[in-house]
Amino acid sequence: MTDFLIKSTVALSVFLVFYHLVLEREKMHQFNRFYLLFSILISLIIPFISFEIIKKIPISSASHIVVNQPLIQMQNVVEETNYKLIFLLSFYVLVTLILMLRFGRNIKNFRSKINSNPSVDFKNSKLVLVEEKILPHTFLNYIFINADDFKTQNIEAELYSHELVHVTQKHTLDILFVEFLKTIFWFNPIFLFYKKAIQLNHEFLADQEIVKTYKDVPFYQNLLLNKASGSQTIYLASNLNYLVTKKRLIMMKKRTSKNIAFLKKIAALPVVIGLVFLLCVETIAQETQTDIKNQRTQNASSFDKYYANTAFVFKSKSSKVFVEKKYSELTEQEKKLVPPLPSLAKKSPDLKEYEGFKKSENYAVWIDGKHVPNSDLNEYKASNFVSYFNSFVHKNARSKKFPQRFQVTLYTDEGYNKAYGDNQVLDAGTITIMASEDTRKKEIQKKQEKEIRATVNDVDRQPEFPGGILEFYKFVGKNFKTSAEATANKIQGKVYIEFMVEKDGSLSEFKIVKDLGYGIGDEVIRVLKLSPTWTPGSENGKPVRVLYTLPVTIQNNEEPKKYKVINASYPRMDFAPTIFGN
Repeated sequence: MTDFLIKSTVALSVFLVFYHLVLEREKMHQFNRFYLLFSILISLIIPFISFEIIKKIPISSASHIVVNQPLIQMQNVVEETNYKLIFLLSFYVLVTLILMLRFGRNIKNFRSKINSNPSVDFKNSKLVLVEEKILPHTFLNYIFINADDFKTQNIEAELYSHELVHVTQKHTLDILFVEFLKTIFWFNPIFLFYKKAIQLNHEFLADQEIVKTYKDVPFYQNLLLNKASGSQTIYLASNLNYLVTKKRLIMMKKRTSKNIAFLKKIAALPVVIGLVFLLCVETIAQETQTDIKNQRTQNASSFDKYYANTAFVFKSKSSKVFVEKKYSELTEQEKKLVPPLPSLAKKSPDLKEYEGFKKSENYAVWIDGKHVPNSDLNEYKASNFVSYFNSFVHKNARSKKFPQRFQVTLYTDEGYNKAYGDNQVLDAGTITIMASEDTRKKEIQKKQEKEIRATVNDVDRQPEFPGGILEFYKFVGKNFKTSAEATANKIQGKVYIEFMVEKDGSLSEFKIVKDLGYGIGDEVIRVLKLSPTWTPGSENGKPVRVLYTLPVTIQNNEEPKKYKVINASYPRMDFAPTIFGN
């Protein structure tokens, strides 16, 4: 949230300063209206845009980046209740609610005035005749004027035309938009300045039309000065007397050449590009592929030993878990995504780096694998640490408790020997590996299935349900239950289910390949989960994992609920029990 507020405020401020210095004084008010509204929208979007520039660097023997390792210790940290944050959020919600009620009440007041006072059709608007002694002002397509002034024709034609411009160009929508944002971001004064700039530009637009139509600038200027003297502006409305200042009077006689207007419009483009580059682009260092491959040549048994107590969870970009295994169960493709074994040379941080680690807004800190507050570093000297590594944390790996862009792990002599000495073993925990794109999940699964099916063709003994395949058919038919909805709709067809027969004979990794809906696929999975342990398949006398594809044929009967299994051909590992039922 802090990142959003800082980036959006910086963008809003830069756009507004550019408007006042370059655009406001030129007679190109339609463009300026678009620019102000666009500035608000793009400023609110910019914090959510992120471009990463990968800078490849060779890995050095002096330091090695291990991004995932600290995540293991993070899971053991107890969350503390942040009462200050709760208080600030409660206060924000309370103030926002009050301002929302005020915003709604003012709109309701306009509706009440419209309904309780007589109105007269006037061109593409309605004149609302009120008893109060007011100057004309506009809300949506309603122009509010004093009833006596209307009856005595004490309102000049220029004033009617002025308000009609507000109606025709729908200026009220701009004001409602910025007022709504003010109720949400009430703590940010920048929106107050934007509202003033937008309203003044509305008056420039209206004045421009009047000058163009009536061609009598001195008369119109005197009329505004006389009418606006001592009058009060109306909240949420476009007001005739809004800021009748030197700016408006000068602008009526202002001339801007087309070339200057074009150049100033074009000048806004570099401002947008510069802000996007400044606020949205991040340069990230990445090891070269060659060095990563060299790390993978480490002894395989060392990986088995180091990660023996570790579970690996693979997540897609949408944070959906699609693989969860021990290291020994990972395929070769999945092992390539596992962090390399820790290898860290002894090197103490320099004083400048060490002071940077103390800034909690930039770094999350671990000492000897345990997370500590940044203030704890004041109890140590840089020379107390014999080794360290720091790393960049991608946005999808950050959390509310650890929002920092960087993390650093420092080791004392004792901690270093424990973590990087001979025969080290990682403490029990979980390493989460985020797939950068969903296609990686599909590639891993596709390669995994290909490897498994190749094993199936070569197995010496195939897995078997206790009692044989006919007993399995009976088991499925006995336990399968169709839903009332599926029965009522007479659903028929085939459901294809994949599952794995593990080395111990248990079933896992259920996947619906093709479903008929109405919960039928889920019901097949439910039945398979009830299955007793199978006799596992084996190859060269050793148990192996075997993938099954199970086509289940559903047919509807008009008779009371029955299940009949039709013996089907059984090529390779595929079998097809057919279930009849109503």
